[in-house]
Amino acid sequence: MTTFRKHSSSSFNFAVNFSLVADVISTVEFSHSGDLLATGDKGGRVVIFQREQENKSRPHSRGEYNVYSTFQSHEPEFDYLKSLEIEEKINKIRWLPQQGAARFLLSTNDKTIKLWKISERDKRAEGYNLKDEDGRLRDPLRITALRVPILKPMDLMVEASPRRVFANAHTYHINSISVNSDHETYLSADDLRINLWHLEITDRSFNIVDIKPANMEELTEVITAAEFHPHQCNVLVYSSSKGTIRLCDMRSSALCDRHSKFFEEPEDPSSRSFFSEIISSVSDVKFSHSGRYMMTRDYLSVKVWDLNMESRPVETHQVHEYLRSKLCSLYENDCIFDKFECCWNGSDSAIMTGSYNNFFRMFDRTTWRDVTLEASRENSKPRASLKPRRVCAGGKRKKDEVSVDSLDFSKKILHTAWHPVENIIAVAATNNLYIFQDKAN
Repeated sequence: MTTFRKHSSSSFNFAVNFSLVADVISTVEFSHSGDLLATGDKGGRVVIFQREQENKSRPHSRGEYNVYSTFQSHEPEFDYLKSLEIEEKINKIRWLPQQGAARFLLSTNDKTIKLWKISERDKRAEGYNLKDEDGRLRDPLRITALRVPILKPMDLMVEASPRRVFANAHTYHINSISVNSDHETYLSADDLRINLWHLEITDRSFNIVDIKPANMEELTEVITAAEFHPHQCNVLVYSSSKGTIRLCDMRSSALCDRHSKFFEEPEDPSSRSFFSEIISSVSDVKFSHSGRYMMTRDYLSVKVWDLNMESRPVETHQVHEYLRSKLCSLYENDCIFDKFECCWNGSDSAIMTGSYNNFFRMFDRTTWRDVTLEASRENSKPRASLKPRRVCAGGKRKKDEVSVDSLDFSKKILHTAWHPVENIIAVAATNNLYIFQDKAN
């Protein structure tokens, strides 16, 4: 496995060391180039970090991420018809492919999706005819000459401006957004429906999946995640709380009420328990960059599926199997309902997902080796290599092992992201963001 070390920027640690509940990180996403990293939090704020350019005088500065822009994306709202508060929490952020100097990203809370433009300004115009330099309007009677405004250099300013607001299309909470490979449309998914939007049209969307039964008492499953195929603009996939994954082809019909492929692993009757349905719920689904595979995360494992084989996954990686004996207590403290995300590395050769006690797991698909690492300010100094951690499920505990009974379930890594090209990862540990990079870098 690749050896990762802690990011070295002390200013970075200071910038993202939050303490308020509103500052708990709720999503992490690299841009397509990997030069920008966006995080969203429960307070509705988006913080963007930019990667430092290579500097000959500071050869190790390449790879360091520093705060680039911070803006308030969503505010708390109130639905007066249903007497419900709508949280400002950012559920998902997705970058659009860069086509010009400005960058664009989509951010969503439970109900409203916004398209933001992130642009730089390092010049300002001076010499207006109708305004003074401080912006006040001049008396027209005192204007005696015509001036030609000129551009003068100024300190770099990063501006975030909302360009589109997509609202009033979801009855239930939005859990996913995904930008299509056609760069013109995107999907948004809630518990029962998936809508298709055009990036230029805000007042209407097309419902492409609807699993709401005529009688809500007959409801047996909900949509947990959805994503477009990375190369085929007509293909999308969505997962359910029953542990099933459906692949839909929009060419077959406008309403994808009938799936093209259905992925489900047969359950072993001998291992069935009261918690089987809960822990089989898929919390995240991600296509590989190649588009050949997809990865799903349930409570205890990560599975890799070949799109050409629906009967069973081609790989199953146990994330924290030692928790199976703790499911009763995890049910009582509601941790069993935690929704862990997963991500691929740039070459699809490794996958990563989070666990408890600020642990995160990495699996090498080529060598079948795996490693458990810990995101902790106390245990990792800048540029120090992360030491693998091991959990002792029972019996005599070795010196370097952590007992399963001493795990802190309040410290959990739900959100992770992998740089699209290099071995740089971002890990959100509650209200701290850690960036680790391959030691070879």
